[in-house]
Amino acid sequence: MPDCPSDTRQPHLRIGVLVVAYNAANTLAQTLDRIPGSFKAKVDHVLIADDASQDETYEIGLAYRDDATMPLTILRHERNLGYGGNQKAGYAWAISHGLDIVVLLHGDGQYAPEVIEDVVQPLVDGTADAVFGSRMMVRGAARRGGMPIYKLVGNRILTTVQNRLTGLGLSEWHSGYRAYRVEALRNLPLGDYTNDFDFDTEVILGLHDAGYRIAEVPIPTYYGDEICHVNGLKYAKDVVGDVLRHRATRIGLGHGSMGVDDTAYELKPSAHSSHGVLLRWLDETRRGRVLDAGCSDGRFGAVARAMGHQVTGLDVVKHDGVADRLDEFVEADLNDPLPAEAGADYDVVVAGDVLEHVIDPKRLLTELAARTTQGGEILVSVPNFAHWYPRTRTALGLFDYDQRGPLDQGHVRFFTRRSFERLIQGCGLRIVERAVVGSPIDVLDRADAPTLATNMIKRAGAADRAATRVWPTMFGYQFLYRLERA
Repeated sequence: MPDCPSDTRQPHLRIGVLVVAYNAANTLAQTLDRIPGSFKAKVDHVLIADDASQDETYEIGLAYRDDATMPLTILRHERNLGYGGNQKAGYAWAISHGLDIVVLLHGDGQYAPEVIEDVVQPLVDGTADAVFGSRMMVRGAARRGGMPIYKLVGNRILTTVQNRLTGLGLSEWHSGYRAYRVEALRNLPLGDYTNDFDFDTEVILGLHDAGYRIAEVPIPTYYGDEICHVNGLKYAKDVVGDVLRHRATRIGLGHGSMGVDDTAYELKPSAHSSHGVLLRWLDETRRGRVLDAGCSDGRFGAVARAMGHQVTGLDVVKHDGVADRLDEFVEADLNDPLPAEAGADYDVVVAGDVLEHVIDPKRLLTELAARTTQGGEILVSVPNFAHWYPRTRTALGLFDYDQRGPLDQGHVRFFTRRSFERLIQGCGLRIVERAVVGSPIDVLDRADAPTLATNMIKRAGAADRAATRVWPTMFGYQFLYRLERA
């Protein structure tokens, strides 16, 4: 959980201002003059970060410092770091100086310094970890302030798309007037973020993922003679790409770190999912003893238990609550021989999405089959490496691991239908029934999909299932088998 302050007023906070400036010689002094005297009296320090300007921004900053009524430092980068890179350097300064709050102010004067105290106040009150000044909170204010109509429309369209894809409800994603609790910035991987103009979007996504509280306050809109250095089309592409990648990560796609995945495997009870098929098969069997190999946090086993089965779980990690959900839990690494504590004489053994995670799946499947009673069943599901997604990735030379799916970072063995059925035969098992399920498109809803997208998700799911029926080895996401000893 993030290190959040209590909701009580916090006096004596050290507040700093980061003024990002690029070719702001004509506006910098006036922008600093517009900071209210009451705020100047309590600000701890102001850093003017000149991002290798080609005009006299740095010299004007130095001249202003000589007569300044607030502590002021002028820093000139030898090379242009970019909008995001300049902020990264400024936030590193805020962290190293032990500040509690840092305000982002643009040197071109586009964001009104007159309301800087309003932007900071929720942080001072302890009710937020980040505050964004919004030009869209007051209806019609942006146009009255001179925002061009094309920018207003673009802003609203992008904000709507970003809100729908992330589940946030911000009135504006594209304001550069911001204040942060420095501890929140310290806990974000700022070094991994872009140096470009979509840095602000990546910060929002990072705050959202970390559970930090974001507040908005209305600010006036001012458009003067400042020069805009943003390529609008590229910026739109970049910010939409950021939220799409974020959403893909939320549903398990995208790159992840290698190693043992000790997170709980999410239960997918949909009738169209592998869990749905396995549970249907369990419901069709007589009630008895079930071994759930690779039981994760026990939620799948809990459903089987509610059907009337007596369920023993087996996994390398003991997740919170697993012992309460199952009749018995045994902690064991499935790469090792099954321990005696795992028991025997099971009516059903379930190995759902397990065999691809072990080095020797033939040994494990043979051992699991040996733990069943005469006439007992083994229920298995494995991902299809010949699914169109890993096929395409491999054909393009882009093979890499994802966080979930056929290219899950925890997979050490890969199967096609043909190779897995050879494995089944080699284990001395017979196929009683086989099934195939398509891509788990309905899990898009787990990332707070907006209501408007529900029908699209349903249609996409229906189309994928139809394609899976026509060409299972190409569109089948997982293969499932009911097995018994031959």
